[in-house]
Amino acid sequence: MSQDETPELSAPKPKFGKQQIIATVLTLLILVLVFVVILPQFGDYSAAWTAIQNMELWQIGLIVLATVGLILVYVLPYTAALPGLKYKAAFYTRQTSFMISNVVPGGGAWGLAVQYGMLTSYGYGVAPATSTIGITSVWNTFVTLSLPVVALVGLAATGQSNGQAALVTFIAAAVVVAMIVVFALVLRSESFSRKIGVWANGIIHWAAGVIKKDVTVDAEQGILDFRESIVDVVSDRWILITLANVGQQLAQFSILYLAVVALQGGFNGPVSLLEAFAAFAFGRLATFIPIPPGGLGTTDAIITAALTTAGLPNNDALAATMVWRAATYFPQVIIGAITMLLWKRQLDKKAV
Repeated sequence: MSQDETPELSAPKPKFGKQQIIATVLTLLILVLVFVVILPQFGDYSAAWTAIQNMELWQIGLIVLATVGLILVYVLPYTAALPGLKYKAAFYTRQTSFMISNVVPGGGAWGLAVQYGMLTSYGYGVAPATSTIGITSVWNTFVTLSLPVVALVGLAATGQSNGQAALVTFIAAAVVVAMIVVFALVLRSESFSRKIGVWANGIIHWAAGVIKKDVTVDAEQGILDFRESIVDVVSDRWILITLANVGQQLAQFSILYLAVVALQGGFNGPVSLLEAFAAFAFGRLATFIPIPPGGLGTTDAIITAALTTAGLPNNDALAATMVWRAATYFPQVIIGAITMLLWKRQLDKKAV
């Protein structure tokens, strides 16, 4: 099926209203709770800042290089999922979307709308734009869910976890594998997709009956449309898409690990590579929580707690998280604001 034949799906049109106001209030409350109440329980901000200032210049340089690397590879999931997309266009789209999604409370829908708008402005129709966003979102979800499983398996294999953790690892691995298998079957078979859709419709209507509310959602058609929109690209480029999404996540982790190594005085400190990876992996799960944006605060608390549990002194754990947050958040927010202005300027020139 050609790109033009892909089903046309509508882009979301978020509106600022009651839900956005509630999301803003909840975001502010969570940020205050995490940064003013929870994180100070793990360490002292002034002591953490002193630890950061005591880092060697070459260590800071490595973190800066890793941050530049993250910014460059953050674009790759889009160039992998949309054949022919130029790096510059992908860079503008991804960085602008990051800025909106990670700054605006409940900004996920706004970020999606901006991605649609930017991709269509670069000459792509709604169908390929939908396909690209859908593929990237699904792969990001699978990779994010898989990271904790990989970390737990690694810890179990090296004897750094107990029997209870091994049981959790087995259950989590089974769940992730089942999700991936179902997704693969959906892509492979239209009839299986219909069965999944019918099953989903049954659950939706049952739930609607429980709460006594009418619904008009057709999960079967939605799954079929989604499958139709991505199946060709995924079948041809799934390895490239996977590598791009894994690379993006590992680029983020490298910044945290470099900070941990610098603050604990080397690779042989109390926190091993796998323990640092586990802290990052479980922290990333908080990004699925729509409030606050981008897991801001919630991810930080999880990573800090995990690092202290692994043996890193409290102030150093807080310092490592602060370095990671600063490097993975502020540069892309600033760049995203710039790319949005440049993109709008390009649109204005085209309109003249």
